[in-house]
Amino acid sequence: MKLVIVESPTKSEAITRFLGDGYKVLASQGHIRDLSTKGKGGLGIDVDHGFKADWTIPDAKKRIVSTLKAEAKKADAVILATDPDREGEAISWHLAETLNLPIETTQRVTFEEITKDVVRESIAHPRTIDMNLVRAQEARRMEDRIVGFKLSSLLQRKVGIKSAGRVQSATLRMIVDRQNEIDDYEKNKKEYWTIDINVKLGSKTYKASLVRVDGEPISKKIDEFNKNATNISSKEMADALLSRIPDVLNVASVVTTHGNKTQPAMPFTTSTMQQAAYSKFGFSNARTQSIAQSLFEGKNSEHIGLITYMRTDSTRLSPHFFHTHAVPFITETFGEEYIGTLRQGGGAQDAHEAIRPTGTHRTPEVVAKFVSPEEAKLYRLIYCRAIASTMAPKVYDSTKVILEGNGLEFVLSGTKTVFKGYTAIYGEFEDKDEASLPELKEGDQAKLVSVKPEQKFTKANPPYNEASIVKAMEEKGIGRPSTYASTVDTLLKRKYVVAKKGVLSPTDDGKKCVEVLAEHFPDVVDTAYTAEMEAKLDKVSAGSLTFLDAMNEFYEDFMDTYNKGSAEIQKAPDEETGELCPVCGKPLVIKKSKTGKIFIGCSGFPECHYIKKEAPEFVGENCPECGAPLVYKVNKRGEKFVGCSNFPSCHYTRNQNGEPTKKAEKVTYTEEDYVKPCPKCGGHLVIKQGKRAKFLGCINFPKCRYHEWLDDKSKEK
Repeated sequence: MKLVIVESPTKSEAITRFLGDGYKVLASQGHIRDLSTKGKGGLGIDVDHGFKADWTIPDAKKRIVSTLKAEAKKADAVILATDPDREGEAISWHLAETLNLPIETTQRVTFEEITKDVVRESIAHPRTIDMNLVRAQEARRMEDRIVGFKLSSLLQRKVGIKSAGRVQSATLRMIVDRQNEIDDYEKNKKEYWTIDINVKLGSKTYKASLVRVDGEPISKKIDEFNKNATNISSKEMADALLSRIPDVLNVASVVTTHGNKTQPAMPFTTSTMQQAAYSKFGFSNARTQSIAQSLFEGKNSEHIGLITYMRTDSTRLSPHFFHTHAVPFITETFGEEYIGTLRQGGGAQDAHEAIRPTGTHRTPEVVAKFVSPEEAKLYRLIYCRAIASTMAPKVYDSTKVILEGNGLEFVLSGTKTVFKGYTAIYGEFEDKDEASLPELKEGDQAKLVSVKPEQKFTKANPPYNEASIVKAMEEKGIGRPSTYASTVDTLLKRKYVVAKKGVLSPTDDGKKCVEVLAEHFPDVVDTAYTAEMEAKLDKVSAGSLTFLDAMNEFYEDFMDTYNKGSAEIQKAPDEETGELCPVCGKPLVIKKSKTGKIFIGCSGFPECHYIKKEAPEFVGENCPECGAPLVYKVNKRGEKFVGCSNFPSCHYTRNQNGEPTKKAEKVTYTEEDYVKPCPKCGGHLVIKQGKRAKFLGCINFPKCRYHEWLDDKSKEK
């Protein structure tokens, strides 16, 4: 019996059926090891001896590892079939190390798609573990751990910033900078006007736009203003031009260009798929990746992978797919004239194909019967985009008509599709802006129907949304396909940015984070620096740069910046309110709790615990339990609720809709929260909020009750 180890339990079901007797397929369920929090700085990395990692098996994975070890001992051979990317390669290496498998001979296979033919073909042609890919992923993990642990613990203690990260902070910088540009632009915006008219040609009405006044061009945007262009900068100017528009305009010229072509877009990469799914369906990046993962793994009634691997930056399609799947489908469905060419896009994440369907016979209509509505939407988008990319271009004629009267020139544009090309399948996902014009010639007349002057103001570039920030990350070389969604998700969870109606806006904490990092750790928020680090990891993958050289160079540069910033950065003083504490006489200051709640307290804390109580806001109802007045309150999560004013004698509460209030969620910690190792149990200390003060406590509480006060004063208290 041969043991095949994959990552996902869902994939194991399908692969078991494809391979049949003689194979047993089990899942590692992702990573089985991670860096420990032992050693110098709790990094789990011995930086002084070649960056030797201390890998540990999390408690949640010990049972899985135990099962895999037992099955590996019984197997004639073990085949590692984790995901086809750097992370998957690293998981295979961790499996080999943990199961005591020889790295030089253990079989490694990858499945670009979960279909019978591909799975069997891959099993028949195994390779060994690519240690260059493993070292690249190991370097990424170590760099992220070093930056995350060292910066986060420093910033938590000194300025109250929750976390910083190699990719997340550079991405946050872009969002903050864009918002600052918008705010600055808003202060200096300029007024301008546009004038459109509706004219009647034959039996239909068409819109035309003013483009010239007395031979001088009109700029459509303030950024285009120049000495040769005029802008309508006031209502008075607009009114003067409106008064010159005649009731009948003459056709001054008609220019038609034949045979224009629009090429189809290339098939999806990870980033372009996320952008399109956000634009068409409003899916978040994380949601899109989750749906795509289900489509890849075959989480449906057929248990067959519906798309190829969804983490890629390549637009390449295999010749096999083009000739065996796309061409026959296009010929049968649309005709031979719709067949295009196989355009091979450059760039590849570990040589993956673009995202495409695993078979054209599984049409969106067929697949929709056995997947969820969201999966059906995304599959249809991927399917149509991949097929469209192999089809002939759209062919159209364009016509430009100039209408003239009293020195005013208006342009009227139209297009007429001559050959649908790729839009025969992808047209539903493109903007329909085609407007054909009637046959016109010079000297014809157009009757004025209405005029539409519109006041506008110059605008800065729009704020980022989840789609455009991924596009910017890709353009600037920040992150890789596997990290786009998780990076944005981290910023949202950390409340450094908020998403309102799809727009990403930085919070005060986000702005503060960037401000502090830009001043003291400029490299961390420098997109060029982060992109350069990504490029070095690519070199490690290719074998042109060693792991040790990459880590030494990174660590030396980072620690120089860290040590300088650590010496310079000062704990930010609390903002005074101008009032004095009624208990001890010291100034009252604005404070912020661990949960983000703003309150006014004494600057003499922890000697003085005075907190200014705000006047209660009465609901206008009495407590149904004790009869005391109900008041509005705010919980630790900043959520407003209704409670009894007789608390703590009466504990009655409800939300504003009259429903029972929810219990507070249990606080969870990530590695960015870690400060240093626990000397008692080997776990890790994090900053916790006590009744009187913040302190360092072990994450293994209540099994381990070790704690430290953050300063001597709070310890005395």
